[in-house]
Amino acid sequence: MPIDYSRIVTYSPAYTIVPTYECFNRCTYCNFRTEPGKSPWMSLSAAESILKQLQSQNICEILILSGEVHPYSLRRQAWFQRIYDLCELALSMEFLPHTNAGPLSFEEMRKLKCVNVSMGLMLEQLTPKLLNTVHRHAPSKLSAVRLQQLQWAGELRIPFTTGLLLGIGETEDDWWETLAAISDLHQSYHHIQEVILQPHSPGNQQTFDAPPFDPHQLPELITKARQILPPDITIQIPPNLVKDEQWLLACIEAGARDLGGIGPKDEVNPDYPHLQEQALREILQPAGWELVPRSPIYPQFDGWLARELQTAVRRWRNTLTPVSLL
Repeated sequence: MPIDYSRIVTYSPAYTIVPTYECFNRCTYCNFRTEPGKSPWMSLSAAESILKQLQSQNICEILILSGEVHPYSLRRQAWFQRIYDLCELALSMEFLPHTNAGPLSFEEMRKLKCVNVSMGLMLEQLTPKLLNTVHRHAPSKLSAVRLQQLQWAGELRIPFTTGLLLGIGETEDDWWETLAAISDLHQSYHHIQEVILQPHSPGNQQTFDAPPFDPHQLPELITKARQILPPDITIQIPPNLVKDEQWLLACIEAGARDLGGIGPKDEVNPDYPHLQEQALREILQPAGWELVPRSPIYPQFDGWLARELQTAVRRWRNTLTPVSLL
């Protein structure tokens, strides 16, 4: 039977490595961070033990997801080096690293490009009013700082993922402004792979006292986002944060075509376990959707990589189902 490519939904077989949970930001909705100095850093030997166990599990992406050490901290260089070394280790063990470690300097991004096939940073929301509420104690959540990251990623030709956090005190107009800013940067550099639409989902650690974002709003939001964003940017939604199967399908019908990294734990939302591949197939297939694994870099960006990274990606393209090449 011919494959209907318009009915494909992708996901990344992934595992998250956390160099440290410590973070100098104190976002009130966060369920990830610990205080600086209170979280031991992951050692390379511990990471190697984890990666060895993953080699037989068809895991492609290693997401290096870290709390942030202050840019002027005496520990910043050691923190960055640990991230770099973890990426290099993952590559040497034939995984594909994707780093999201908060705002980085231009030079840090340039170096990490050598050991990552893609990178990411959530814009969340551009409205400055959040600096008086949920981001009051989060210096790196300045919108100009985060927009600068997207611009530098474009200048450095780094395939990039960004996104919006929904339900943290913003308005609908703020959604459209943030999406338009992403679209404008992409028009200049053509480097944004995906935009994540992530609904706020309360967890046990946060101090932000607000209800979860209503997932029933997502299909309409996705439809509008699809109109604002260029067609070569994929819209991603996290299926573990959309509990109702029918609304998950409605989000896909509205234009979301990727479900993100699927692994044993959602480190950002630890109270919401990931739906695994088979459970997702059982939701999607009866509705006529085919779930397909992908790598953390989309094929149109392969030529941006150094030769050794291209070789690593090509090896995975031959391993994952051929449909994912499209």
